[in-house]
Amino acid sequence: MFSRTAVRSAGSNATLSLRARAVSPLVSTATRQCQGPLPNAFMGGRRFIAVYGYTQAKALVYSRYGEPKDVLRLHKHSISPPHGSQVTLRLLAAPLNPADVNQIQGVYPSKPPFQSNLGTSEPSAVAGNEGAFEVIATGANVKNLSKGDWVVMKQTGQGTWRTHAQMDESQLIKIENKDGLSPLQISTVSVNPVTAYRMIKDFCNWDWMRTGEEWLIQNGANSGVGRAAIQLAREWGIKTLNVVRERETPEKTEVLKQELRELGATAVVTEAELLSGDFKNKVNELTRNGKEPIRLALNCVGGKSATALAKTLAPGSHLVTYGAMSKQPVSLPSGLLIFKNLAFDGFWVSKWGDKNPQLKENTINDVLQLTRSGKFKDIPVDEIRWNWETEGPALTAGVQETLSGYRDGKGLLKFEGGD
Repeated sequence: MFSRTAVRSAGSNATLSLRARAVSPLVSTATRQCQGPLPNAFMGGRRFIAVYGYTQAKALVYSRYGEPKDVLRLHKHSISPPHGSQVTLRLLAAPLNPADVNQIQGVYPSKPPFQSNLGTSEPSAVAGNEGAFEVIATGANVKNLSKGDWVVMKQTGQGTWRTHAQMDESQLIKIENKDGLSPLQISTVSVNPVTAYRMIKDFCNWDWMRTGEEWLIQNGANSGVGRAAIQLAREWGIKTLNVVRERETPEKTEVLKQELRELGATAVVTEAELLSGDFKNKVNELTRNGKEPIRLALNCVGGKSATALAKTLAPGSHLVTYGAMSKQPVSLPSGLLIFKNLAFDGFWVSKWGDKNPQLKENTINDVLQLTRSGKFKDIPVDEIRWNWETEGPALTAGVQETLSGYRDGKGLLKFEGGD
């Protein structure tokens, strides 16, 4: 077995020397002469050839915890041909979620193990938890996947910020029907939309006979989860009261509000409005003095914002916390527990998905069907284009920005290389 060597073409009929290092003590260094044109495989404008079926790959890895700009590095390695039930994958797109950055910082509960299987100088983990990949090769015992299929990861922590990967087919969810879908839509489906879907479905017994007469309220409404919740609630006949942070100017704030209304938001208010003394009157006006109850609150901020959400809920309702952007604890007046009998829950989609793999797959397929039918729109993204020439600092800078203030859209690594 030989290591993979990549050779650049100087012309279509150049004579190339491919030098391979033997890894068996029985084989000495061999030199082969290859004549004629290289196979039509492009990466970032430069032509490459894979020797003996090996695939050249790059991955964003880290071997210690810290800020992405300090600990992430771009690691180059080779992937051997798949065997057994293995499949080799090529990245299509991978989003940059805040949880991914928290994982790199070492403050996220889920931490992938540091390993040396990619040939790194010290044990490392591949960053990223979500992404869309295309199958480019399969082992002899693969049953359910074929070259050209699109897949997503069955569990988190498998490392998606890499140009290529090799995994067992049991670790992957096949996109059964990719017609009418883009890599962006596939790559962003398994975290934010699934989070919104399960929180709305699993934490409230909606009275479906009262379609259009019940509400949910949420902060962080401009987030990926918030936008998904707006669209799913609209589809299911649930009204939404949505809270966003003020933008730099009133005009920009109004543009954002209108954008969410066009997604299906019933009403949009700012954090300042939520925390004002007049907000109770606003809620009474919207809900016809409580005749249309607010039965579910989705909280990703914490602190005073979460308390204000809870105060709007009807008796017997739920507040579900799935994030803590303010880094402030959820503070709850005793009266909400005693007199309103409210329930306060937490939801972590990673843990839920690991425990419910089939339900996760069903949820993904349901969201993708809504997407195909035009009922679920793409989130705004800020693309970071990745080809073979892209340097590590350009990628890590994009990752670092994920936790910055107001971004035009979700960061998205879009790979533009060949097989």
